[in-house]
Amino acid sequence: MGLDELHWAWQAVIAAMLVVGGVFALVGAVGMLRFPDFYMRLHAPTKATTLGVGGVLVASMAVNWARGNYGLHELLITLFLFITAPVSANLMAKAALHLRSASKAPVPPDQPHP
Repeated sequence: MGLDELHWAWQAVIAAMLVVGGVFALVGAVGMLRFPDFYMRLHAPTKATTLGVGGVLVASMAVNWARGNYGLHELLITLFLFITAPVSANLMAKAALHLRSASKAPVPPDQPHP
């Protein structure tokens, strides 16, 4: 059973999830390229790109549900991704703090400069 044989409502849901996932992944990639230092770059892939991959995996689960399958593999991948991405980002940020990696973030005027 191909995607063209699915009901139009399933096709709309799948297309919407793919577009949402693609937009989040694009925003994460642009943030990774544009942010000036490690700490800001760490935020882009752990938030936006995680949601982008999650959107694509939800679309894949919708395809399986429309065909009558459970889609357990996609659900496990999504859960694993949503659990491990924040933990790994936290560990990388702690390592950068431990190594005293300098930040290029602007300092507010009422705060002393380091």
